[in-house]
Amino acid sequence: MKKFFPIVMALILFLSACQMGGQAEPTAIPLPTAFPTNTPPAINAPAEQGGEAGQERASSVDGMPQVYIPDGTFRMGGMDTDVNKDEEPAHNVTLKGFWMDKLEVTNAMYTLCVQAGACEPPQYFKSQTRDSYFNNAEFNDFPVVYVTWAQADTYCTWAARRLPTEAEWERAARGDDFRTYPWGDERPDSSRGNFNYLVGDTTRVGSFPAGASPFGVLDLSGNVAEWVHDFYDGNYYAQGVTMNPPGPGERSQYFNRVVRGGSFQDAFVDVRLANRASVQGSNPSAKDIYSKEYLGEVSPKIGFRCASD
Repeated sequence: MKKFFPIVMALILFLSACQMGGQAEPTAIPLPTAFPTNTPPAINAPAEQGGEAGQERASSVDGMPQVYIPDGTFRMGGMDTDVNKDEEPAHNVTLKGFWMDKLEVTNAMYTLCVQAGACEPPQYFKSQTRDSYFNNAEFNDFPVVYVTWAQADTYCTWAARRLPTEAEWERAARGDDFRTYPWGDERPDSSRGNFNYLVGDTTRVGSFPAGASPFGVLDLSGNVAEWVHDFYDGNYYAQGVTMNPPGPGERSQYFNRVVRGGSFQDAFVDVRLANRASVQGSNPSAKDIYSKEYLGEVSPKIGFRCASD
Protein backbone atom coordinates (compact mmCIF):
# COMPACT_ATOMS: atom_id res chain seq x y z
CA MET A 1 0.00 0.00 0.00
CA LYS A 2 1.31 3.38 -0.88
CA LYS A 3 1.98 5.68 2.01
CA PHE A 4 1.02 9.29 1.80
CA PHE A 5 2.50 12.05 3.85
CA PRO A 6 -0.32 14.45 4.73
CA ILE A 7 1.02 17.94 4.58
CA VAL A 8 -1.24 20.83 5.32
CA MET A 9 0.01 23.61 3.08
CA ALA A 10 -1.55 26.90 4.04
CA LEU A 11 -0.31 28.78 1.02
CA ILE A 12 -2.24 32.03 1.31
CA LEU A 13 -0.46 35.31 0.61
CA PHE A 14 -0.98 38.34 2.78
CA LEU A 15 0.32 41.86 2.60
CA SER A 16 3.66 42.52 4.21
CA ALA A 17 3.48 44.61 7.36
CA CYS A 18 6.66 46.40 6.43
CA GLN A 19 6.67 48.88 3.57
CA MET A 20 9.48 51.02 2.17
CA GLY A 21 8.74 54.68 2.74
CA GLY A 22 7.28 56.39 -0.29
CA GLN A 23 7.21 53.22 -2.41
CA ALA A 24 4.25 51.31 -3.77
CA GLU A 25 3.22 48.26 -1.77
CA PRO A 26 2.81 45.02 -3.79
CA THR A 27 -0.63 43.48 -4.01
CA ALA A 28 -0.95 40.01 -2.56
CA ILE A 29 -2.41 37.17 -4.63
CA PRO A 30 -3.57 33.76 -3.38
CA LEU A 31 -1.30 30.76 -3.64
CA PRO A 32 -2.59 27.28 -4.51
CA THR A 33 -4.58 25.57 -1.76
CA ALA A 34 -4.77 22.10 -3.33
CA PHE A 35 -3.48 19.19 -1.27
CA PRO A 36 -0.77 17.46 -3.32
CA THR A 37 -0.74 13.68 -3.38
CA ASN A 38 3.02 13.50 -2.86
CA THR A 39 2.95 10.75 -5.51
CA PRO A 40 4.28 11.60 -8.98
CA PRO A 41 2.17 10.38 -11.92
CA ALA A 42 3.37 7.32 -13.80
CA ILE A 43 6.31 8.09 -16.03
CA ASN A 44 4.43 6.81 -19.08
CA ALA A 45 1.16 8.54 -18.30
CA PRO A 46 -0.26 10.46 -21.28
CA ALA A 47 0.78 14.09 -21.26
CA GLU A 48 -1.91 16.70 -20.79
CA GLN A 49 -2.23 18.70 -23.97
CA GLY A 50 -1.76 22.44 -23.89
CA GLY A 51 -4.36 24.92 -25.00
CA GLU A 52 -4.56 28.68 -24.83
CA ALA A 53 -1.61 30.88 -23.92
CA GLY A 54 -1.64 31.52 -20.20
CA GLN A 55 -3.94 28.57 -19.45
CA GLU A 56 -3.24 27.19 -15.97
CA ARG A 57 -3.22 23.80 -14.31
CA ALA A 58 -2.03 22.60 -10.88
CA SER A 59 0.46 19.82 -10.21
CA SER A 60 -0.94 16.88 -8.27
CA VAL A 61 2.53 16.30 -6.80
CA ASP A 62 3.37 19.61 -5.13
CA GLY A 63 0.40 21.90 -5.83
CA MET A 64 2.44 24.16 -8.12
CA PRO A 65 0.31 26.17 -10.58
CA GLN A 66 1.70 25.89 -14.10
CA VAL A 67 1.12 28.20 -17.06
CA TYR A 68 0.93 27.06 -20.67
CA ILE A 69 3.38 28.70 -23.09
CA PRO A 70 2.25 27.93 -26.66
CA ASP A 71 4.26 27.04 -29.74
CA GLY A 72 5.86 30.12 -31.19
CA THR A 73 8.84 32.07 -32.44
CA PHE A 74 10.28 34.87 -30.33
CA ARG A 75 13.30 37.16 -30.34
CA MET A 76 15.91 35.94 -27.84
CA GLY A 77 18.81 38.02 -26.53
CA GLY A 78 19.58 41.54 -25.39
CA MET A 79 18.02 44.36 -27.40
CA ASP A 80 18.30 47.31 -25.02
CA THR A 81 21.06 49.79 -24.23
CA ASP A 82 22.36 47.65 -21.35
CA VAL A 83 22.97 44.58 -23.51
CA ASN A 84 25.89 42.36 -22.49
CA LYS A 85 28.18 40.57 -24.92
CA ASP A 86 26.91 37.11 -23.94
CA GLU A 87 23.35 38.22 -24.81
CA GLU A 88 24.32 38.80 -28.45
CA PRO A 89 23.42 38.36 -31.18
CA ALA A 90 19.67 38.71 -30.70
CA HIS A 91 18.08 35.98 -32.80
CA ASN A 92 14.78 34.29 -33.55
CA VAL A 93 14.08 31.06 -31.67
CA THR A 94 11.19 28.69 -32.32
CA LEU A 95 9.91 26.55 -29.43
CA LYS A 96 7.27 23.90 -29.09
CA GLY A 97 4.63 24.52 -26.44
CA PHE A 98 5.43 23.74 -22.81
CA TRP A 99 4.21 24.31 -19.26
CA MET A 100 6.13 26.65 -16.94
CA ASP A 101 5.80 26.85 -13.16
CA LYS A 102 3.98 30.06 -12.34
CA LEU A 103 6.02 30.50 -9.16
CA GLU A 104 9.44 29.65 -7.78
CA VAL A 105 9.55 26.34 -5.88
CA THR A 106 8.88 27.05 -2.22
CA ASN A 107 10.30 25.69 1.03
CA ALA A 108 7.03 23.81 1.69
CA MET A 109 7.04 22.23 -1.76
CA TYR A 110 10.67 21.18 -1.46
CA THR A 111 9.95 19.72 1.99
CA LEU A 112 7.48 17.31 0.35
CA CYS A 113 10.32 15.89 -1.75
CA VAL A 114 12.60 15.60 1.28
CA GLN A 115 9.90 13.80 3.27
CA ALA A 116 9.30 11.45 0.35
CA GLY A 117 12.98 10.48 0.51
CA ALA A 118 13.67 11.70 -3.03
CA CYS A 119 15.50 14.97 -2.24
CA GLU A 120 18.31 15.94 0.08
CA PRO A 121 17.65 19.01 2.26
CA PRO A 122 19.18 22.32 1.17
CA GLN A 123 22.85 22.75 2.03
CA TYR A 124 21.90 25.36 4.64
CA PHE A 125 18.61 26.03 6.42
CA LYS A 126 19.19 29.79 6.68
CA SER A 127 18.62 32.64 4.22
CA GLN A 128 20.52 35.87 3.63
CA THR A 129 19.40 37.51 6.90
CA ARG A 130 17.44 34.77 8.71
CA ASP A 131 19.13 32.06 10.76
CA SER A 132 15.99 29.89 10.58
CA TYR A 133 14.36 29.71 7.16
CA PHE A 134 13.87 26.36 5.42
CA ASN A 135 12.84 24.67 8.68
CA ASN A 136 10.61 27.54 9.79
CA ALA A 137 6.89 27.40 8.94
CA GLU A 138 6.79 31.19 8.79
CA PHE A 139 8.68 30.92 5.49
CA ASN A 140 6.84 27.96 3.94
CA ASP A 141 5.71 30.08 0.99
CA PHE A 142 9.11 31.61 0.31
CA PRO A 143 11.47 30.28 -2.38
CA VAL A 144 13.80 27.47 -1.38
CA VAL A 145 17.47 28.54 -1.55
CA TYR A 146 20.91 27.02 -0.97
CA VAL A 147 20.10 24.17 -3.37
CA THR A 148 22.64 22.86 -5.86
CA TRP A 149 21.89 22.49 -9.56
CA ALA A 150 21.63 18.72 -9.06
CA GLN A 151 19.17 19.16 -6.19
CA ALA A 152 17.00 21.40 -8.34
CA ASP A 153 17.15 18.87 -11.18
CA THR A 154 16.26 16.02 -8.81
CA TYR A 155 13.28 17.90 -7.43
CA CYS A 156 11.87 18.63 -10.88
CA THR A 157 12.27 14.96 -11.85
CA TRP A 158 10.50 13.86 -8.65
CA ALA A 159 7.67 16.29 -9.42
CA ALA A 160 7.28 14.75 -12.93
CA ARG A 161 8.72 17.91 -14.47
CA ARG A 162 12.20 19.14 -15.47
CA LEU A 163 14.33 22.24 -15.33
CA PRO A 164 13.43 24.65 -18.16
CA THR A 165 15.92 25.34 -20.91
CA GLU A 166 17.36 28.82 -21.09
CA ALA A 167 15.30 29.53 -24.21
CA GLU A 168 12.08 28.36 -22.52
CA TRP A 169 12.81 30.57 -19.52
CA GLU A 170 13.27 33.64 -21.73
CA ARG A 171 10.21 32.87 -23.85
CA ALA A 172 8.07 32.61 -20.70
CA ALA A 173 9.44 35.97 -19.55
CA ARG A 174 9.32 37.87 -22.85
CA GLY A 175 6.35 36.62 -24.80
CA ASP A 176 6.20 37.69 -28.45
CA ASP A 177 7.56 41.24 -28.37
CA PHE A 178 10.91 42.90 -27.61
CA ARG A 179 10.36 43.93 -23.99
CA THR A 180 13.25 44.42 -21.57
CA TYR A 181 11.50 43.15 -18.44
CA PRO A 182 8.67 40.65 -18.05
CA TRP A 183 6.13 43.48 -17.58
CA GLY A 184 7.44 45.74 -20.38
CA ASP A 185 10.17 48.33 -20.78
CA GLU A 186 9.63 50.42 -17.64
CA ARG A 187 12.40 50.22 -15.05
CA PRO A 188 11.50 48.02 -12.08
CA ASP A 189 10.16 49.52 -8.88
CA SER A 190 8.97 48.10 -5.56
CA SER A 191 5.57 47.15 -7.02
CA ARG A 192 7.06 44.92 -9.72
CA GLY A 193 9.72 42.89 -7.98
CA ASN A 194 12.11 42.26 -5.11
CA PHE A 195 15.47 43.62 -6.27
CA ASN A 196 18.30 46.03 -5.39
CA TYR A 197 18.06 45.26 -1.64
CA LEU A 198 14.66 46.97 -1.39
CA VAL A 199 13.77 44.13 0.98
CA GLY A 200 17.20 42.63 1.63
CA ASP A 201 16.09 39.00 1.50
CA THR A 202 13.55 36.73 -0.17
CA THR A 203 9.82 37.52 -0.23
CA ARG A 204 6.78 35.26 -0.53
CA VAL A 205 6.43 33.86 -4.02
CA GLY A 206 3.80 35.61 -6.10
CA SER A 207 3.96 38.86 -4.10
CA PHE A 208 4.37 41.06 -7.19
CA PRO A 209 1.54 40.47 -9.70
CA ALA A 210 2.39 43.79 -11.38
CA GLY A 211 5.63 42.14 -12.48
CA ALA A 212 3.93 39.27 -14.32
CA SER A 213 5.12 38.21 -17.76
CA PRO A 214 2.78 38.33 -20.80
CA PHE A 215 1.74 34.75 -20.02
CA GLY A 216 1.17 35.46 -16.32
CA VAL A 217 4.35 33.87 -14.94
CA LEU A 218 5.48 35.56 -11.70
CA ASP A 219 8.80 36.40 -10.02
CA LEU A 220 10.90 36.12 -13.17
CA SER A 221 12.76 39.32 -12.25
CA GLY A 222 14.24 39.44 -8.76
CA ASN A 223 13.46 37.56 -5.54
CA VAL A 224 15.81 34.65 -6.32
CA ALA A 225 17.76 33.92 -9.47
CA GLU A 226 16.88 30.56 -10.99
CA TRP A 227 18.83 27.54 -12.16
CA VAL A 228 17.99 26.41 -15.69
CA HIS A 229 19.02 23.26 -17.53
CA ASP A 230 21.69 24.65 -19.85
CA PHE A 231 25.43 24.65 -19.50
CA TYR A 232 26.82 28.17 -19.87
CA ASP A 233 28.63 29.32 -23.02
CA GLY A 234 29.07 33.05 -23.54
CA ASN A 235 29.19 32.52 -27.32
CA TYR A 236 26.34 30.03 -27.65
CA TYR A 237 23.94 32.47 -29.33
CA ALA A 238 26.40 32.90 -32.20
CA GLN A 239 26.07 29.20 -33.06
CA GLY A 240 22.69 29.86 -34.63
CA VAL A 241 20.64 27.12 -32.95
CA THR A 242 17.12 28.37 -33.53
CA MET A 243 14.81 25.34 -33.06
CA ASN A 244 14.24 24.27 -29.45
CA PRO A 245 17.86 25.02 -28.47
CA PRO A 246 19.08 22.58 -25.79
CA GLY A 247 22.11 24.65 -24.81
CA PRO A 248 25.75 23.70 -25.35
CA GLY A 249 27.05 20.23 -24.60
CA GLU A 250 28.98 19.40 -21.45
CA ARG A 251 32.68 20.26 -21.51
CA SER A 252 35.38 18.35 -19.66
CA GLN A 253 36.01 19.86 -16.21
CA TYR A 254 33.56 22.68 -16.92
CA PHE A 255 30.18 22.42 -15.25
CA ASN A 256 28.98 26.02 -15.12
CA ARG A 257 25.23 26.32 -15.59
CA VAL A 258 23.08 29.26 -16.61
CA VAL A 259 21.20 31.14 -13.89
CA ARG A 260 18.43 33.52 -14.91
CA GLY A 261 16.28 36.33 -13.51
CA GLY A 262 18.47 38.12 -10.98
CA SER A 263 17.83 38.26 -7.25
CA PHE A 264 16.74 40.46 -4.36
CA GLN A 265 20.27 41.87 -4.36
CA ASP A 266 20.63 42.80 -8.03
CA ALA A 267 20.18 46.22 -9.63
CA PHE A 268 17.81 46.83 -12.54
CA VAL A 269 20.48 45.97 -15.11
CA ASP A 270 20.75 42.40 -13.79
CA VAL A 271 17.01 41.69 -13.51
CA ARG A 272 16.54 42.35 -17.22
CA LEU A 273 15.01 39.24 -18.76
CA ALA A 274 17.89 38.81 -21.24
CA ASN A 275 20.57 38.85 -18.55
CA ARG A 276 22.60 35.64 -18.24
CA ALA A 277 24.69 34.53 -15.26
CA SER A 278 27.17 31.65 -15.00
CA VAL A 279 27.34 29.64 -11.76
CA GLN A 280 29.23 26.43 -11.02
CA GLY A 281 26.84 23.51 -11.30
CA SER A 282 27.11 20.00 -9.92
CA ASN A 283 29.73 17.55 -11.21
CA PRO A 284 28.52 13.98 -10.63
CA SER A 285 31.90 12.62 -11.76
CA ALA A 286 33.80 14.18 -8.86
CA LYS A 287 35.11 11.58 -6.41
CA ASP A 288 34.34 13.42 -3.18
CA ILE A 289 30.57 13.75 -2.86
CA TYR A 290 30.99 16.36 -0.15
CA SER A 291 33.32 18.57 -2.17
CA LYS A 292 32.41 21.84 -3.82
CA GLU A 293 33.45 20.28 -7.12
CA TYR A 294 30.77 17.60 -6.74
CA LEU A 295 28.06 19.82 -5.32
CA GLY A 296 28.75 23.04 -7.20
CA GLU A 297 27.88 26.44 -5.80
CA VAL A 298 24.90 27.26 -3.60
CA SER A 299 23.62 30.67 -2.63
CA PRO A 300 20.91 32.41 -0.59
CA LYS A 301 20.12 34.22 -3.86
CA ILE A 302 19.52 31.17 -6.09
CA GLY A 303 16.42 28.98 -6.30
CA PHE A 304 14.56 27.44 -9.23
CA ARG A 305 11.30 26.62 -10.95
CA CYS A 306 10.38 23.68 -13.20
CA ALA A 307 8.82 23.15 -16.61
CA SER A 308 7.23 20.24 -18.47
CA ASP A 309 6.29 19.28 -22.00
